[in-house]
Amino acid sequence: MGARISMDGQLQNHQTTVSNIINRLGQNESAAKDYLNKCIYAIGLGTNDYTSNYYLPLLYSTSRVYTPNQYAIVLAQQYSRQLQTLYTNYGARKVALFGLAPLGCAPSVVASNGSGGANGSACVDYINDAVQIFNGRLKMLVDELNGNLTDAKFVYVNVYNMVSEAISYTGFKVVDAPCCPVGRNYSLILCNINQTPCPNRNEYFYWDAFHFSEATNLVIARRSYNAQSPTDTYPFDICQLAKT
Repeated sequence: MGARISMDGQLQNHQTTVSNIINRLGQNESAAKDYLNKCIYAIGLGTNDYTSNYYLPLLYSTSRVYTPNQYAIVLAQQYSRQLQTLYTNYGARKVALFGLAPLGCAPSVVASNGSGGANGSACVDYINDAVQIFNGRLKMLVDELNGNLTDAKFVYVNVYNMVSEAISYTGFKVVDAPCCPVGRNYSLILCNINQTPCPNRNEYFYWDAFHFSEATNLVIARRSYNAQSPTDTYPFDICQLAKT
């Protein structure tokens, strides 16, 4: 799957991009700042913090140190610091924060943890419950940042609700299995080498055992830009963000 680059590492990489922009604009830092002020930053954080850390207790102690609520608070606090760095050091003024999807419904997660709960869910309910705690903190963070950084605009994208509704209402025929062949019982996440994926990929919710298909991502992208429901984005959608 390749290396995972932390948010702090990505901020360092972005510094290189900012330096390149300054160079292209003839070493004019003021012009570069004006340019960056107009850019839209789309940021998603947290998936690996849960699926590749908190819920891997044999490898990491995080779930023994923090309750789900405490963990969400720690992540949100770290996220806040990183976003303020993006604002202060790199000129970000239009930022869309993408919440987490229902990670407990991914085929690989269900295969590893089992499914079902008091409501007969086909997903791993306790993982989805933890994800929703983080999403709630993220929405609160948007209010906090908009209140403190008054010349910037932050929006929250409610991926969880979009995905939950898309499973039921947008014509997907296969929502619990990957389009491409993966390991036995979905023990591997990525597609097997030299295997043919499904021919009707637009009908599949998942591309491999964890990642969404292009069709699913299109649903998220469209509803993020032009909200179809009052719960899709907060306080407004990315189309409105672009106009601010």
